[in-house]
Amino acid sequence: MFNIVLYEPEIPPNTGNIIRLCANTGCALHLIEPLGFDLDDAKLKRAGLDYDEFASVKTYSGYQDFLQQVQPDNIYALSTHGTRSFFEAEFSEGDAFLFGPETRGLPKELLKVLGEQSVLRLPMKENSRSLNLSNTVAIVVYEAWRQNQFIGAT
Repeated sequence: MFNIVLYEPEIPPNTGNIIRLCANTGCALHLIEPLGFDLDDAKLKRAGLDYDEFASVKTYSGYQDFLQQVQPDNIYALSTHGTRSFFEAEFSEGDAFLFGPETRGLPKELLKVLGEQSVLRLPMKENSRSLNLSNTVAIVVYEAWRQNQFIGAT
């Protein structure tokens, strides 16, 4: 399936919602430290309910640690700074979707390294700041999964 990568996530309920999403779609969740919460945080558990036992969740000491261990073929960053529409991209099983911290987004240096073709943007109305992280992840996962004929779904 796909790899969801949260770079320094800050808000426990967002990560909990994403754990639940991963459990229901077969995506693996990768958390890049530092995290803005403990993995046993009550708000994280409440949002994720008991789905954490059905989801693959791993933490990494940094972005380079993630790259060395997972070695995804394709990495797509989602950012309000992207110029390419998310809906123009074609996704394959095993792709990684990288999301930044809720209050500051991905570092500009990292976006530059990934390159313009790999930094995608969800369409929004003019003057909109951003969507909620867990909502954005859900949109991305379901579009990528749809492109792959919902492999593994019942």
